[in-house]
Amino acid sequence: MQQYYAHPQNAFWKLIAHIFEVEPSLPYPRRVEVLMANRIALWDVLAAAERPGSLDSSIVHASALTNDFAGFFRLHRKVRHVFFNGRKAEEMYRRFVLPGLPAEFTTIQYLSLPSTSPAHAGLPYAEKLARWKVIKSASKAGRPGPGT
Repeated sequence: MQQYYAHPQNAFWKLIAHIFEVEPSLPYPRRVEVLMANRIALWDVLAAAERPGSLDSSIVHASALTNDFAGFFRLHRKVRHVFFNGRKAEEMYRRFVLPGLPAEFTTIQYLSLPSTSPAHAGLPYAEKLARWKVIKSASKAGRPGPGT
């Protein structure tokens, strides 16, 4: 579908709708606008990888090709937080991206959030929502105030 989190059982967009108080049924382009309006970028850790099946746990590490985070951070100097949608994304980032990042990006804070995947249904939705709400306060941090 060429959309992030297109699987109807994935809770990502439902969480975003609750957190930012928008309709969960918005068309995909409007959902992306909600992220952008709240200063949230959405990007995969890996640009490509071999993965038999659909589970991230099946990623063949030797085939992993990361996205250019150093380049992204250079273009977007105000990035202060990176939130991971689950432990596997955090693991891939810490293993393949973090060791190669220049020292200029050491102030970025990292936090793994509960996976929104339907394969990780062990945590109730209400608990996921409570933990995911951190992205709202982070998206507001550092926003220019009136007159700036």
